[in-house]
Amino acid sequence: MSTTSFEELCLRLSSGSSTDLSALLPDGIQHEVGHFNVFDLDQINQTAREKPSVPLPCRAFYKISFLTGRSLVQYPDRTIEVSQPTLIFSTPKKPFQWLPLNRQTGPFCVFTADFLHPTKSGVLLDELPIFKSPEHPVYALSETDAVRVQAIFDHMQAEITSNYAYKYDLLRAYALELIHIGQKLQSTTMLHPNYSTFARTTSLFIELLERQFPLENPQQKVALRTAKQYADQLAVHVNHLNKVLRETTGLTTTELIAGRMLQEAKALLLHTDWTIAEIADSLGFSDFAHFAKFFKNETSVSPGAFRSQAKSLNYT
Repeated sequence: MSTTSFEELCLRLSSGSSTDLSALLPDGIQHEVGHFNVFDLDQINQTAREKPSVPLPCRAFYKISFLTGRSLVQYPDRTIEVSQPTLIFSTPKKPFQWLPLNRQTGPFCVFTADFLHPTKSGVLLDELPIFKSPEHPVYALSETDAVRVQAIFDHMQAEITSNYAYKYDLLRAYALELIHIGQKLQSTTMLHPNYSTFARTTSLFIELLERQFPLENPQQKVALRTAKQYADQLAVHVNHLNKVLRETTGLTTTELIAGRMLQEAKALLLHTDWTIAEIADSLGFSDFAHFAKFFKNETSVSPGAFRSQAKSLNYT
């Protein structure tokens, strides 16, 4: 099976003329680790567009396409019809063929693996769910996502012709943003293949708990304080949430909430000049007395004593 290289793709899209090819490969790209380019089907001769010469060819590059016309995406085991704004990811490891059914519009970018090398991007490209998953990465977009994706490609097209010294770092960031949009559209099973249902619920609970903090001013209030409030947010019964958290962490929902509240209370006592009454109110306690009782039960000292001891230690 033949392989289409990055350079061959650019040559094919430029109709083979050296002048066009020079325009497609901006100055300085040779000095980068890996190659990157972005195109728009509206600016390409539709008859000169990429047409594989062999069935289901392999490519030596990665490609992210945003298509808006009708077309077929053919994989060895499945054909997917595209009829609305769609984001498509292709890799050198998964052969496919794209067959337009009418005139196509939309941008696409191509890059080599080295362009997103871990030393440049901080990611292992082939370990990302979008490229590792057995799912075919063809995702129909909502109107909101389509607007966002088009804006990213617009930024790419503007940046690649700019004189900004760090433009390839920006282009990497834009490519990664498209990848993350695609990964958010993947099924939960594919994004978390090693997560049990319990581990997934625990992860969502911890994320929701952490979102309540930090408190930045006395007017900010903790929105969720009880086990039932968290269970309702996660759309599970409170008894089920308790069972899950006890099995995965060894603690109940209430114990985990109390531990995080105590951590925040200590931070506020140590690092702010808020009154203890303000801290109690922000943490959702009905009054100073309830907060003082909670704090003393957890630490064996009152909030005022804790703050005083900390200050005296700082001055000695």
